[in-house]
Amino acid sequence: MRPDETRVVGQLGQSLDGRIATVSGHSKYINGPGCLSHLHRLRAVCDVVVVGAGTAIADDPQLNVRLVEGPNPARAIIDPNGRVPRDLRLFEDDGTRHLAVTAVGTEGDWPEGVEVLRLPRLACGGLCPSAIVQALAKAGLRRILIEGGSQTISRFITARSLDRLHLLIAPMIIGAGKMGLELSPIQTLQEALRPRMTPHQAGDEVLLDCDLRSCPVYS
Repeated sequence: MRPDETRVVGQLGQSLDGRIATVSGHSKYINGPGCLSHLHRLRAVCDVVVVGAGTAIADDPQLNVRLVEGPNPARAIIDPNGRVPRDLRLFEDDGTRHLAVTAVGTEGDWPEGVEVLRLPRLACGGLCPSAIVQALAKAGLRRILIEGGSQTISRFITARSLDRLHLLIAPMIIGAGKMGLELSPIQTLQEALRPRMTPHQAGDEVLLDCDLRSCPVYS
């Protein structure tokens, strides 16, 4: 990467049939040790890891590097309505930067020391993914990992704000439950995204490295 470049990668762990949870919401753990180690390596080479407020509240992730050697990334939460509690584990003081990306006019109850980035609210009530990327890059965070949840990753893909997608696929068929990606419907297969893809084996699981920028309809 050049010093002025920004790269955004998303990661999503799912079953063979594209599910990330059962109908009851149970999701720990779909992916095994190989894919979890890959996720931690990915965190270690990124400047910041980003999650949405819903995922932060539901899963209370740490978002640090525990399974591999390397530096912990900065941690950012997309919280347009200021609804996340201040005692989340991602806010724990371990020497890394903590950021809250929120809407103009929102006053959240974030811990002291959290950097707050305020962006204009869209008509739908959320925040523009490309504006989030620009704000993080302006803050010096150019290698960006969008870790979840599925709605956040789907919004970044829809907004054409994701450069690569790492799909971690476990040898499991759930049959029903929450889907990993929910994008806008298309009418013909000519409109489908067809990224250049490189498969990697991770134990009995598969990592699909999808280059979304290679899609002719993505630009």
